[in-house]
Amino acid sequence: MSLIVQKFGGSSVATISRIENVAKKAIASREAGHDVVVVVSAMKGETDRLMALADDAAGSNNPSPRELDLLLSTGETVTITLLTMVLERLGAAARCYTGAQVQILTDSAFSKARIQDIDAELLRDDLGAGRIVVVAGFQGVDENGSITTLGRGGSDTTAVALAAALEADECQIYTDVDGVYTTDPRVVPTARRLEKITFEEMLELASLGSKVLQIRAVEFAGKYQVPLRVLSSFEDGPGTLITMEGDDMTQGSMEEPLIAGIAFNRDEAKVTMIGVPDTPGIAAQILGPIAQANIEVDMIVQNISNEGLTDFTFTVNKTEYDRAMQILQQQANALGAREVFGDTGIIKLSLVGVGMRSHAGVASRMFNALAAEGINIQMISTSEIKISVVVDEKYLELGTRTLHKAFDLDEKSGKTVSVEGQQTE
Repeated sequence: MSLIVQKFGGSSVATISRIENVAKKAIASREAGHDVVVVVSAMKGETDRLMALADDAAGSNNPSPRELDLLLSTGETVTITLLTMVLERLGAAARCYTGAQVQILTDSAFSKARIQDIDAELLRDDLGAGRIVVVAGFQGVDENGSITTLGRGGSDTTAVALAAALEADECQIYTDVDGVYTTDPRVVPTARRLEKITFEEMLELASLGSKVLQIRAVEFAGKYQVPLRVLSSFEDGPGTLITMEGDDMTQGSMEEPLIAGIAFNRDEAKVTMIGVPDTPGIAAQILGPIAQANIEVDMIVQNISNEGLTDFTFTVNKTEYDRAMQILQQQANALGAREVFGDTGIIKLSLVGVGMRSHAGVASRMFNALAAEGINIQMISTSEIKISVVVDEKYLELGTRTLHKAFDLDEKSGKTVSVEGQQTE
């Protein structure tokens, strides 16, 4: 008998009828011979409703983080009790637990707590008794007994952490899509659902703009080697399995996929300091104040020195753009820079694939494809399994479609393509 942890998000439990659909999936898994733990989020819109109530209650004061976490945790508590009631009505033995009852021990960083330990004995006892166990996602408890929440996407993290603690055979993340696609199907209608993808690739895609899974959950799953599967709550299908590289991934073979997917990020902004003295430590002098302001820097480019001067460009999240520009304007006089300017009209396009490790020429193929469509590349960043470029935001759809076709990722392609462009059936 295998053990499966199933996680359902807010849209999957938005109504009693949808909760009943979740219950039927859990019961079907149980009847197939699996032990089942179900992790659920608050009903869709409930967390926002509770947050609005907190804002009204606190007025001009900021709500106490401790009390706010306690309030927000009630959303998941409602869902677990309703789901358990439905399971029992449908004839299944079930029991529900809050994060505190399970003893999902976290630190005391309210609203963004991190899991430190889980006491899984209660769950093991219930599973041994044949019950379906329902656990509240998103929440835990610190060493002082205060309720904590795990932040955005916290229910995914709860599910993966429970799967690791219970040594589950698989953690299934049910969402409103039926798997991980080669890119966003809303931009490229011919995008293909992936049967498998590695943790590394999924982490890169998540960090580069893919919204399917929460980054912390993928990190946790990779660390503890918990197989993840992304499935649809609303239709049957195999979904996408996220696993270790080499686990039936045909690693190193001629059939190995070169590119797993294409991600794009609309939230990038670019800032540039022109005419900076090209002296040792200049990068630290520019980026030091940025780091002190807790502004995260993504891509960085420093040009070749010309007459002792250089240009320095980096990207930040659009939400941090105004603050970054203020800091650079202040630094410009102190450093003797000629000018500071920025650009919020950019996007980042990224290719991701472990196949890059064993194939040369991916970058040139990418650049040639974009050039053929007249798309100018402003910045480039690479890693072992990723190539990212910054281009004008007007090229988001054209650039994504172009790269998707260039690397034969379309649904109807059915071909494996080498970097040189040779196709084999």
